[in-house]
This record gives sequence, C-alpha cells and structure tokens, in this order.
Amino acid sequence: MTDDLAARLLEAQVEYLRGQLADPQAFTELAREEITSFLADASHLTLSQAVSRDMIKAVAHKYAIAFPVEGAIPELVGQVAARLYAHSRNDDLRLSDIIDRKHFDDLATGVADLGITRRLVERILDSPATVDAAVDVMHRAVDSSRLPEKLGRLVDGTVENVTRRGARFVLQANKADSDELVVATIRDLWAANADQSIGEMSTLVEPGDVEDVVVLIFEFWRTFRDTDYFAALLSEGVDEVFEAYGDTPLDELLAELGVGYDDLVEEALRFGPHVIAQIDRHGFIEAALRRRLAPFYRSEAFTAAVR
Repeated sequence: MTDDLAARLLEAQVEYLRGQLADPQAFTELAREEITSFLADASHLTLSQAVSRDMIKAVAHKYAIAFPVEGAIPELVGQVAARLYAHSRNDDLRLSDIIDRKHFDDLATGVADLGITRRLVERILDSPATVDAAVDVMHRAVDSSRLPEKLGRLVDGTVENVTRRGARFVLQANKADSDELVVATIRDLWAANADQSIGEMSTLVEPGDVEDVVVLIFEFWRTFRDTDYFAALLSEGVDEVFEAYGDTPLDELLAELGVGYDDLVEEALRFGPHVIAQIDRHGFIEAALRRRLAPFYRSEAFTAAVR
C-alpha cells in the first residue's frame, strides 16, 4: 500500500513540477512569484549577514589569482579581436559617425582638465629626458660625421648648447598653457581624421599586431596577478565594498547596481523558457526531478509520515 502510494505521489509531483517549468505561462507566473519572494526576503538581509568578506575574498582570490588561465582563452580573445578588426562595417563607418565634433570637444576638454593629465604634462615638460630627446633629434638632423674631427666636435657642442637652452625656454614658456596645448593637439588630430573610415585608420594596425597585443596583455596579466601587490589591491577592494555596503539590505544593494524587479523578470523570461524547452525535449527535466524526489518516497521518513 505504501509503495503504491509513493509511486502515485512521485508521478503526480514530477508531472506538476515539470508542468510549472515547461509551460511558458506557468513558468512566467513561477518566475514572478519567486523573484517577488526573493526581493522581499532580501530586504531583511544585509550583505554582511548574507556573506562574510573573507568568503568573498576567497572567491576573488580563486578566480582572479589562483584560477588557471588556459591557452584557449587568449587564443579566443585574439580571434575575436581579429574578427572585429576585419569587420566590413569598418569600411563604411567614419570617425565622426562614432562621435561628433561637439562631443569630442567636450571629451578633449574634460581629459585636459583632469588632474592626472596636467601632472603628466608638467612632469614631461620638467623632465631632463625631454630636453635630451630634443638634443638627440637635433644631433641626428645636423650630421657632423662628414666634417673634420675638430670642426665636428665644435658643431656638436654648439648644437647641444643651443638646443638645450632653446628647448628649456620653449618648454617653460609653454608650461602655463599646457592645458590648451593638449586640447588643441587632440582637436587637430581628430579634425584631420574625422572623415576617414575606421577601416582606413585601422591600416595603422596590421592583423599580426592585434595578436601580438593580445599576447602581451595576457603575459602581463599572468605575471601581475601573481604579485603580492595585486593580491593586496584585491583584498582592499573587497574591504571597501563591505565598508560601503556591508550594512545595506540586499534589495537596496541590487537597486544601487541598477538591478530591479523588472530586470530580473526580464532576464528570467529571456533565457528560462528557451533553455528549459531544449532540456525538456530530451527528457532531462523529468529525469532530474525523479532523481531528486524518488529517494524521499523510498525513505523511512515518508513511510513514517503516511502511517
């Protein structure tokens, strides 16, 4: 009697749950109910209550540092980059189609106004290496190798002295206007190339260069992620998240990230029905439900409950 009841209840429960998942309308109702319930529960649970910072640090360390980066990953990235490089749309799209003159001017001004931009320009203008570079250029332009030795040394010395003084004067004179120089240079560069297609501009980069860049970035990342410095940055980043949001309810945290009820429902309905339909077609849903439910109906707990 108990075995017969168990068999009938198992069949009924499997059919009921499969119907909830496989029927699009029933799945929609289920998804809405579960997401509503999840957000209601999440409003009473903070980030720190749900998970500890040590747990998150362990996960971050595993996937950012310890997780092996196989060769297939950079290879795939290289293939994607190469495909984007060769995309036919690049021949039809101009630089000005991506960003117009006004928005580019605003962007250039914003970049020039950044504190880091100003400090970098000032450091370059103040650097002795900048003057040395100017001297080297002038030495190459004024070839004294064909002159007699003494005259050659005299020419070289004169070129170096004049160039150093002139370079220092020019650099210091333009230091106060470095912001305007950066903006003007960027604008001139954009204006000169605004009507060129992306394909024409990409001729500066050859297909082999794309692969080389991917390999260089991959090698740098593989080395950098093993350093104590990166591990410290990762740990500090997790600490900052918990200090900022540790006492924040999970539903508010999701809202801060721009994820709300409608977003969760939209993604559930975007993927759920299609994926479930493909799985159900092969009988995997029914098999999974039976695998999880059948042990209960064979257990002592079920037998005791129906006695």
